Amino acid sequence: MQYLNGCTFGFMSPRGFTEREEWKRSLRLMKEETGCDTVVLPVAALQDHAYSTRVDFDTPEVMSFDDVRAVAREARALGLRFVLKAMVNCRDGYWRAYIRFFDQYVPTEPTWAEWFASYEAFVVSLAKVARETEANLFCVGCEMVGADHRAAEWRRLIARVRENYPGPVTYNCDKFQEDHVTWWDAVDCISSSGYYPVDRMDENFERIEAVSEKFNRPFFFMESGCPSRRGSEYAPNNWRLGGEQSLDAQKEWFAAYTDALLRHPRIRGTVLWDWSAIRLYPIERAITDSGYAVYGKPAAKVLRAFAQAVQEREKENR
Repeated sequence: MQYLNGCTFGFMSPRGFTEREEWKRSLRLMKEETGCDTVVLPVAALQDHAYSTRVDFDTPEVMSFDDVRAVAREARALGLRFVLKAMVNCRDGYWRAYIRFFDQYVPTEPTWAEWFASYEAFVVSLAKVARETEANLFCVGCEMVGADHRAAEWRRLIARVRENYPGPVTYNCDKFQEDHVTWWDAVDCISSSGYYPVDRMDENFERIEAVSEKFNRPFFFMESGCPSRRGSEYAPNNWRLGGEQSLDAQKEWFAAYTDALLRHPRIRGTVLWDWSAIRLYPIERAITDSGYAVYGKPAAKVLRAFAQAVQEREKENR
């Protein structure tokens, strides 16, 4: 697997966001600031709550397929690879990992069959756009912890995706779940959300490498990042952690993370979370921002140095 050094772009951007011009500047700045070679575009459909069986992607809250096509074109123009990622969020704010239904049929209760039928309609439609835009990779889902055990349904969904998209396919499981998914043989590469504590990188990377070896599939982190808040380096997945703003905490986490990636070359890539398409703050506000963004922050310098180190390593190994 060619090393993938990517950045997530435009998460939760509304329908028609590419009709405004500022997103193109933001995409260019993303490449310049991080040194990434790949843009990952997440299309996040919506359902009302964790036990709703209707997955809605035809709504003003969700970017359109025309938006997807526009980002793909601009990414190519900038020399970036393009990855398309299917996601689903709950309108009531509950995390998608909590989407779950009874495993045994109960009359009048919502079912896995109903949910997967609706989710499949969304994912297969997006897979057709991935084929049209010649996406380098297609991700069939993200952090669906409550659904990960439904192996038969995921295998059927992936088979339907392959009928409509000829490229490689992955699934983005959540942190600490890499060795709990049983159907990794159905995808071409394994990916997960790499929000690991600053002092537990190597132990988790080694555990993940064992999964990669077991299934004979390459692995990369489809998401990774840390807020700019004191204490977040030990809980980088907790975006609600209320520590005081700290650019050093974010920098420390990225330094440890990228150093670990260089020590573990079996891990074949990483994707930053995330980069705003239309809400990128002015650079002078970087010193007060406490979120995941790295624009104008010391962490961006760490990422650029990492990108250079990876390029040199990969060139030597060809």
